[in-house]
Parts: sequence; structure tokens; C-alpha cells
Amino acid sequence: MIENAQLIGLSRQIALQRQLDVVANNIANLNTTGFKAEQVLFEEYVMPLARDNDFPTLDQPLSYVQDWATIHDLSGGAVVQTGNELDVALNGEGFFAVQTAGGERWTKAGSFQLNNQGTLVDLSGNPVLGTGGPIQFAPEEVGITIATDGTVSSSQGPKGQLRIVEFANAQGLVREGANLFSGGEPQINANTRVMQGHIERSNVSGVTEMAELIKVQRAYESAASLAQKQDELRRTAIQRLGDANA
Repeated sequence: MIENAQLIGLSRQIALQRQLDVVANNIANLNTTGFKAEQVLFEEYVMPLARDNDFPTLDQPLSYVQDWATIHDLSGGAVVQTGNELDVALNGEGFFAVQTAGGERWTKAGSFQLNNQGTLVDLSGNPVLGTGGPIQFAPEEVGITIATDGTVSSSQGPKGQLRIVEFANAQGLVREGANLFSGGEPQINANTRVMQGHIERSNVSGVTEMAELIKVQRAYESAASLAQKQDELRRTAIQRLGDANA
């Protein structure tokens, strides 16, 4: 029985450690443009392995804790006006497409810039994709404008259209570093509109995440205390058993 209690407590500690990592990552990205928070889903994992002759039936179920999945909180963050012509926010469920060394990736972060070659890139230097590939500007071009449908123009006329993609199941996307997502089946943008001169802030609530962090820490300490008490019970039982056989 003592071993069962310790194993159940250990499963809870492992799940809490995973939750702590997720909450800490959310807090670390509180001010990251376009960042989407994560949440952990837990489930009960039942194993009928406890056995004792005093039980009404020989087998009794044991309920373990399992971190079943991590989901994306894709709710919109606050949209802030910056006035920067290369800052772009998305009003809707769509994502920007960027080209990386590993292939196409998706992002909500619309703080763009021009590199030394005049290519529109994100803050990590990944080319921002248009419907016809990366969008290129000549050194003398000025007055960059981006329409609500993503059409990009400058003093020399149309330059292309931002490739905005949507997903039927955005929860199927895989989170990567640098505020990027991969996977999924990108579909043609239908409902998302572009807002030039704005950025979408992180949707992380600092107050909520700090409260969650405190709750997780307390739960972990409680589980650790339970494990310590179980160790003490085991030592006491072994000591008494030794005294009885002496």
C-alpha cells in the first residue's frame, strides 16, 4: 500500500513538473509579439493493480495522473498601434507564412523588417512569404503600404501579397522555437484581415499565470510532503518488524 501511494504521488509530481515548465514558458513570453499561451490537459490513468487479502475483491483500481496533451490558447492578444509601416497584425485566425531552413513555418508575430538584400523578413531573419514567394524591395523604394487583404505596394507599385494561411484544426500545429508553428494543412485565407502599423501582443495574462505558478508550486510541495511521510511510515514499519523478530 505504501508503494502504491508513493507511485501515485510520483505521477502527480511528474505532471506538476510538466505544468510548471509550461507556465514558466508562458510567463517568459509575456511580452513576446504574437505569442500564444499553452495549457496542459491532464487525465486519470486507471490501473487495477492494488492487491490485498483485506480488500472486498482482490484487485482495486489505482488512479494515476497523466499529462495527456498540451493545447494552444489561440485567443487573440491585444492589438497595439505602432505606426511602423512594417508592423502587421492579423485580425482573425490566420497565420503569416515564413521560410526557414526547415521549410515553411507559421507565425502570428508581425514585427517585420528589411534585411540587407531588401527582403521582407521576421525578427529571426526568416523571409516572409507572399503568394509568389519572398517579397523583395529595391533600395530606392519608399512608402510601403499593406492593404487589408495583404497586398503590398511601394513607390514603385505592387510588390506582391502576403501569404496568410488558415487551418481547420489549428490545435494540430506543432509549436517550435522562435515563436513559430509547423505542420497542419494550410488553407487559403478566407476571413483574416491585415492591419498595417499594428502588432498583436502576447495573449498571456501575467496575473493569471502568476496565480497558476503559485498553485502549481504549492501542489508540488504537498505531493513532496506526502512522499516524505510515506518514507517515514516505511522506515517505522521496517523498524518495528525488526524489533518483533529480534
